[in-house]
Amino acid sequence: MRKTLAIIFIMLFSIGAANYFMLHSKVANKISTDDRNNGIEVYVHYEWYVNPKKLVFDIREVPLDKSAMDVSRVLLQSSEALKDKDFESVILAHNGNGKFMLKGAFFKLTGQEYGTQNPIYTLRTLPQNVYNLDGTKAFPTWTGGILGVMGKQMEDLSEFNKQWYLNSVITSN
Repeated sequence: MRKTLAIIFIMLFSIGAANYFMLHSKVANKISTDDRNNGIEVYVHYEWYVNPKKLVFDIREVPLDKSAMDVSRVLLQSSEALKDKDFESVILAHNGNGKFMLKGAFFKLTGQEYGTQNPIYTLRTLPQNVYNLDGTKAFPTWTGGILGVMGKQMEDLSEFNKQWYLNSVITSN
């Protein structure tokens, strides 16, 4: 019995350590280098802690003095920290509850382009790359005149952040 419990403990510890050292510590180190991120807490791990094809990006704490742009920057910096990893998908969660999903290739691309691509472009096109957890697109891809398209994209970015975490942050405070 003791041997079985010891084996279970070692397995659970190993799974937690693998998630921490392979994912979470890289993201935590990256976002801690930017003082604007102070107070924003995220937890990054494999889906169910054992599925390396899916990453969970879980927003745990957003202080009231932080904006949606601050959280978006943390997401982009996290993608940069993990740009050498390949995922099928990235689940965007808040307090342990999955809300949306990004394709792994898009997450990787944002990480590779972070620092060189215009961040406004990346953010305004983010919602058209967001999917519901069932795989359907969460927001449309807009076409037409540049000013109209940009306006709709920024509206979608705002709505995305509200649905992802902002509504519950606001109601809990």
